[in-house]
Amino acid sequence: MKINREEVEYVAHLARLALEPEEAEKFTGQLDQILQYFEKLAELDTSEVEPTRHAIAIVNAFREDEVKPSYDSGTALANAPARHGSFFRVPKIIE
Repeated sequence: MKINREEVEYVAHLARLALEPEEAEKFTGQLDQILQYFEKLAELDTSEVEPTRHAIAIVNAFREDEVKPSYDSGTALANAPARHGSFFRVPKIIE
């Protein structure tokens, strides 16, 4: 067995979890099975396997920045429900 009940209770204490005795026993068995599975995985020869960051190829979806003319303030504020001079007026949200 790779992990014992005391270690499970210690980790539960660090995580601020209150475990009942039967829960601690159950988790000890489950965590031991997980650790045994990782031991099996560690036995595999992965020297020929290329490291990956993602399971699928990810392509950057960003576009290049382009300088374009902006709207003048009159056009930008044409449909504003409320305005103050050349600014949008918005409801106050901070007291």
